[in-house]
Amino acid sequence: MSTVHAPRPAASSESRSEAAAGGPPSRKKKLSWVTARPWLLLAPGLFILATLMLWPLVQVVIYSLQDYGLREINTGRTNFIGFDNYVEALTDKTLWTVVLPNTVGFAVVAVFVTVTVGTLVALLLARLGTVWRTIVSSCIMVAWAMPAVTGTYVWVWIFDADKGVFNSVLKDLGLIDGQVNWFTNQWSFYAIVLLNVVHHGFPFVAVTVLAGLLGVSKEMLEAAALDGAGAWRRFWKIIFPTLKPVFSVVIILSTIWDFKVFAQVYLMPGGNGGNRTVLNLGVWSYVESFGQNRYGFGAALAVLLTLVLLGITIVYIRSLMKEEEL
Repeated sequence: MSTVHAPRPAASSESRSEAAAGGPPSRKKKLSWVTARPWLLLAPGLFILATLMLWPLVQVVIYSLQDYGLREINTGRTNFIGFDNYVEALTDKTLWTVVLPNTVGFAVVAVFVTVTVGTLVALLLARLGTVWRTIVSSCIMVAWAMPAVTGTYVWVWIFDADKGVFNSVLKDLGLIDGQVNWFTNQWSFYAIVLLNVVHHGFPFVAVTVLAGLLGVSKEMLEAAALDGAGAWRRFWKIIFPTLKPVFSVVIILSTIWDFKVFAQVYLMPGGNGGNRTVLNLGVWSYVESFGQNRYGFGAALAVLLTLVLLGITIVYIRSLMKEEEL
């Protein structure tokens, strides 16, 4: 006996419209709420960042387009000159012969030395026991926690021409006869700045690389050692490829920090503009703004430095995204 199936009711026009619209209204509201909720949670923080960082940056760009000095501050008038400040900065030989070589050259050397020293310290910490590793890590973190101003004055005292420890040791060894001012020469000046920056920056590299080293397979390292691979070969064939994402992060972050070094240069004798041969981009912007009262020109230099740092940041973000894709 055959069974007769009742015909299915035709879909109502309302159901068809919901299907065409992508679902019932309640589901659409739920999806929109899920999409909007993260932005609502981030809104207070984004508003604070925009107020404290974005608006001042916009103000600096506006000032960089003006001939802005004490007269404009007192009268409240604006004197827009377009891109004249940028043209003056880019055509000034000081930028190309002194400021950029000091800024870029120092950043390259500082990053290389900082990462090298930090990696060596991390390899040492990885070989220590838990107790000694904790003690040594705590000691090197003191250098990282020290404010840049305090650390700079310590290095100024060490290399002081009259009462500096460095000159006293050289005198006792018979290497120098009289007092030597190490801050007047461009090369010795930046050598001291390099010591200061590396001393302050290598703990971050050491701790970061150490965290990666603890995740490297010990069995693989032991097998390579049994096969006759030395420490140098094990580092480049096993450790470095494994920690490549870690090294990319510390290199790019160190580059950003070392490009905008300010206190370590400005607080050194002659670094505040008294010795024009040691100017870098950050100090030059500050000296032109607050030393010469040329706030528009100083703002243009600050914008140029920001653009350089923005380019480095973009490289940093793209490298992170590539690592995540892999």
